[in-house]
Amino acid sequence: MARVNALAVLAAAALAATGPSTWLGSVLSLSKDGPSAFAQLGGGAAKAQTDVFKTDPEGFTRARFPPAEWPDRDFTICRLQYASVRSERDGSGWKTDYPYSEINLLIRFAQLTKTAISYDEEQRRPNTWVVKLTDAKLYDCPFLIASDVGTIGIKDVEVPPLREYLLKGGFLWVDDFWGSEAWTQWEQEISKVFPPEAYPIEDVSAADPIMREMFDLEKVPQITNVTFWLKNNGKTSEREEDSVQVHVRAIRDQHRRIMVLMTHNTDVGDSFERERESSDYSRLFSPPGYALGINVLLYAMTQ
Repeated sequence: MARVNALAVLAAAALAATGPSTWLGSVLSLSKDGPSAFAQLGGGAAKAQTDVFKTDPEGFTRARFPPAEWPDRDFTICRLQYASVRSERDGSGWKTDYPYSEINLLIRFAQLTKTAISYDEEQRRPNTWVVKLTDAKLYDCPFLIASDVGTIGIKDVEVPPLREYLLKGGFLWVDDFWGSEAWTQWEQEISKVFPPEAYPIEDVSAADPIMREMFDLEKVPQITNVTFWLKNNGKTSEREEDSVQVHVRAIRDQHRRIMVLMTHNTDVGDSFERERESSDYSRLFSPPGYALGINVLLYAMTQ
């Protein structure tokens, strides 16, 4: 797929001129009804669709587990359900950023690429699922995402399936964990799966293919949650001096394929999830957030 250098500029210009409610129609519209009709995003002149999740704030949304038979074999995102062994301020454990982060990312992914995504006609939204590491359905998930992993505890019984899933071609993106304590917790737990002597954690540079799949990205911005940003006059470091620097890191297999991507001291998921909540916030954070998200999905599908 050809890289798109101008599209991020175009999207940002459209956001600046019109706000996030109209860039859906004016910049990223589809040529068919499908995904353009299920947006949770504001939608310009389109009528709002029924949202079965709207009564459930983040942290209280019911988990949507895969059915016995997948509704189709199109692309989807699975969120990892894990047990938290500690807490983090403003976090909700595995439910953090669920479900709108992945719903909205899939909407944009369908609009900006030709990828067929799994779609629920009745609910008029993409299919996204929640899986446990001990669930056999894990191996049917093309892409796994987890947030607030500074609270995660990976049980002994969960280590072999996660390792096998990733070594066999699976992909895990962990995001939205802040500060040194959260990093230490995550590093300790993922080392159970991939001992650092054999699978070291590496920094990801701007020259890495994952940063160049569709959009050419020079860095990953620090994105905070919209509530923190509004209450703190545009500040983005949620743990003050302990989270000033964004880290983009990875664990690779023997062929140098990224298996685990880590975006630390940033909340890329909120740039998807919160797109409709503040036009100023979306203008700043949604275009670069989606650019990274789409790059990551394409990398996971093609490597």
